[in-house]
Amino acid sequence: MSTPTTASFASASLYVGDLRPDINESQLFEIFKQIGPVASIRVCRDAITRRSLGYAYVNYHSVSDAERALDVFNFKDIKGKPCRIMWSQRDPSLRKSHQGNIFIKNLHKSIDNKALYDTFASFGNILSCKVATDENGVSKGYAFVHYDTQEGANLAIEKVNGMLLNGKKVFVGNFVSRKERKTEESPKWTNIYIKHLDKSIDEEKLKELFSPFGKITSAVIMRDEKTNESKGFGFINFETHEEAEAALALNEKEIEGKQLYVGRAQKKSEREHALKEMFQKLQAERMSKYQGVNLYVKNLEDSVDDEILRKEFSRFGGTITSAKVMRDDKGVSKGFGFVCFATPDEATKAVTEMNGTMIGNKPIYVALAQRKEVRRQQLASAHPPMNGSNRAIPMMNGGMYPPVFYPPGRGAPFVYPGMYNGRGRYPPNMPAPGFVMSSRGGKGGRGKSGGKQQQQQQQQQGAAYPIKYNSNVRNPTVNGPPAAAPENTAAAAAAATQEEATRQKYMLGENLYPRISVALQALKQEALAGKITGMLLDSMTPEELYGLIESPDALNRKISEALEVLENYNKSKENAAATPAPATETAAAPAAEVSNNA
Repeated sequence: MSTPTTASFASASLYVGDLRPDINESQLFEIFKQIGPVASIRVCRDAITRRSLGYAYVNYHSVSDAERALDVFNFKDIKGKPCRIMWSQRDPSLRKSHQGNIFIKNLHKSIDNKALYDTFASFGNILSCKVATDENGVSKGYAFVHYDTQEGANLAIEKVNGMLLNGKKVFVGNFVSRKERKTEESPKWTNIYIKHLDKSIDEEKLKELFSPFGKITSAVIMRDEKTNESKGFGFINFETHEEAEAALALNEKEIEGKQLYVGRAQKKSEREHALKEMFQKLQAERMSKYQGVNLYVKNLEDSVDDEILRKEFSRFGGTITSAKVMRDDKGVSKGFGFVCFATPDEATKAVTEMNGTMIGNKPIYVALAQRKEVRRQQLASAHPPMNGSNRAIPMMNGGMYPPVFYPPGRGAPFVYPGMYNGRGRYPPNMPAPGFVMSSRGGKGGRGKSGGKQQQQQQQQQGAAYPIKYNSNVRNPTVNGPPAAAPENTAAAAAAATQEEATRQKYMLGENLYPRISVALQALKQEALAGKITGMLLDSMTPEELYGLIESPDALNRKISEALEVLENYNKSKENAAATPAPATETAAAPAAEVSNNA
């Protein structure tokens, strides 16, 4: 191996790369001190995580010791991984000039850093060489070699370009930075790409096929590395751009029973950019074509298929061009679908007639279909983030959610959680804890007033107005205050605001409960629907609750958080029951009694 002369570098500092992340300074010192006295060693680390970045600097007192260390330890295994050593370049202008830097491609995957160094070391002093690898350490088929002079780089290009290395013909040329390379299509391209080739066609037949169009400088068929069988595509390079352009005449010609594709050879980035543009164009055309005629339908039963969906929407007339229920990879309905009409008027009529109607046992939601970006933008503008919107559900006594009085069991009535605030006090003008509002049609039927016991509890709590149910509607109606108008004071205004908030909470609870119940059915936790509804109503603002109604994903996340809180609360109760309380702590008895009642 040839190493740079001492005169090339004023310092005795070495760069040591390709290190394992667990290598530290003391381990490197034990290795490099074998050559001579080490002045300092520094492993470069991330400023935040302090994890090793995979390289270090080793400084000797003398340049001769650094030269010997470079010669002896370069590509040495350190804990099973060969390191890569080069002189430390302190001058950034030398690194960025690219003088003496060459690029090698079409390398065999068996060629590593050491084999690359051995191949190119005879042409000059190598500052660094590196084979590009993926995250698994497998070669990507190209590499870089940096000489201390441009003469060494020119000699390497002259001698190695076009040679066979491990059976593969390599290309060697001067390195050109990405900024300097042209990203736009060159008007003077000479390389063409051919695909859909029959496997019987080799390089000679390919040349024979394209030779009438001009002088061919190179032709290659891409082959499988293991079987050497043709992959069905290849490349041909012509001497001039005009010859390559003329060869495009063979595009879509049938050769050996297959229709060829012939086009200008493109880089991967160019192909991806072209495909992205084409996809965006098609998407825009599709959206403009179906704007105002495509309907989004959700809350569908699992038994609803395409035919049932089409049949239900065809009752009100109109031409349905398509009806589709969306399903997962196992064929199970996702609970939503799309219905497309021929005209916007028909679609608008279907939204008016079908929204809220029952298909099976579930009311469906129907609206004009929108792109995901548009929906997110509308939700963001309608429900701006509130202070503390991501706060956890209120907790008490060590972080657990306070007990709330909810009747247990499937189909249990829903109790507004604001009645109990963790300290035994109740907001003004609120019903007593025994007052329940049926949301699932439990025992006793929907719309019943609750009997004398309920009325007595309302009187005891000083309710400002009675709450009456209408059997024909889902939400409760609240009778207005007595005929005598309250005084126009700040207290009266506050009471009116409290009443409006109460009505709003009731309506939100009625809307959220069936959604939460459906979501918990898959988890077999439907009995917790009332409790989780109360937790959400008690911990979130009306604006945030409206956001949950509009976004099923956000609602599912909140349900998961609530389930986790309940699970932790139950575990804490079990631990508290297993640990006997001291005899002097009598004040804890009322709290324990409340938890047991919950």
